[in-house]
Amino acid sequence: MKSSKYFSIFFLGLLTFSSCSDDDPAPEPINEEEIITTFTATLVPDGGGTTITLQTRDLDGDGPNPPEVTVSGDFVPNSVYNGSLVLLNETETPSENITNEVEAEDEEHQFFYTIGGGLNASTEYANFDDDGNPLGTAFTFSTGAASSGTLGFTLRHEPTKPNTDLADAGGETDIAVTFSVSIQ
Repeated sequence: MKSSKYFSIFFLGLLTFSSCSDDDPAPEPINEEEIITTFTATLVPDGGGTTITLQTRDLDGDGPNPPEVTVSGDFVPNSVYNGSLVLLNETETPSENITNEVEAEDEEHQFFYTIGGGLNASTEYANFDDDGNPLGTAFTFSTGAASSGTLGFTLRHEPTKPNTDLADAGGETDIAVTFSVSIQ
């Protein structure tokens, strides 16, 4: 019985000694996922005209209420719009601007744009990360002839860069939104 007791004390001491080494590497810092309640795309036409705002707000997250989606108007045919994106966490007071974090960690983020449903338009990146790869919080949106369809935005965390194809991007999706829009 005494030898079992001494063996147990020796074993506990050995565990304590081996787990308290100063040579253990520091744990990796945890980069918590951002809460994004509001996405706003503001598109200002070159040469003047009506600014178009696309917005989705989901203040209860995964709660029972659907997101509020608004499109302020139609795009003008054969025009170029300068776009900017803003991401907010409105669960905090004052609201936290997540766009600042995305831009500060630009090498770890990228927006991808998706045009679908017959929309006669194209997009082009207007800002880039520190390595010269697309970031996408600023972009141009060029419209063609009258049409309607969808304009989608997807923010990827740690995508494969350089890359402009969402299908090959990898990484994790921080937010993905799609708007029904018209060019008239």
